[in-house]
Amino acid sequence: MSFEKLIRIPSDRIGVLIGKSGNVKSRIEKACSVKLEIDSTSGETLISGIGKLDDIQPFKAMEIVTAIGRGFSPEIAMRLLKGENTLHVIDLREFVGKSAAQIERIKGRIIGEGGKARINMEHLSGGNISVYGRTVAIIGSPTQLKLAANAIGALSSGSMHGSVYSKLEAARRRNKLERLRLWEDQNVF
Repeated sequence: MSFEKLIRIPSDRIGVLIGKSGNVKSRIEKACSVKLEIDSTSGETLISGIGKLDDIQPFKAMEIVTAIGRGFSPEIAMRLLKGENTLHVIDLREFVGKSAAQIERIKGRIIGEGGKARINMEHLSGGNISVYGRTVAIIGSPTQLKLAANAIGALSSGSMHGSVYSKLEAARRRNKLERLRLWEDQNVF
């Protein structure tokens, strides 16, 4: 039994997934021990595992392909290979239904003027955020995902930007203190 998964990405992201002279595709294949077969007209990408059966890398390849399809650059998507980083995709229709105008309004709140809101949330949470189509995708550690997802949920539900940033700053301070306590509690002798 081998690993195979079919993922469809938007047609305007196919070129990014393949990369110049196929370099992004090759990097993913090499890093994850997979083979990618990309249909350049439909965006269907077949991911086939070529490594050991119990290998987790094909699942990481799925996340990387999905992340690129959700608007991340290949460099940021490859961050999924490091540590506990994972991808979380939020469908904005969960907050506002199917109204295209409401989805655009929420996207505007999340991105902010000149991209400032998204950049602030990335800086304060430590995660990477991409707003693409009807989704918002986040790459980060479990803690970073939780912080960013809560901030996006709050903005989508109508919270003011300032209060969302204040909550992110407070959570960041708490996490820093917890890490400091863990460090201090270690017996180094």
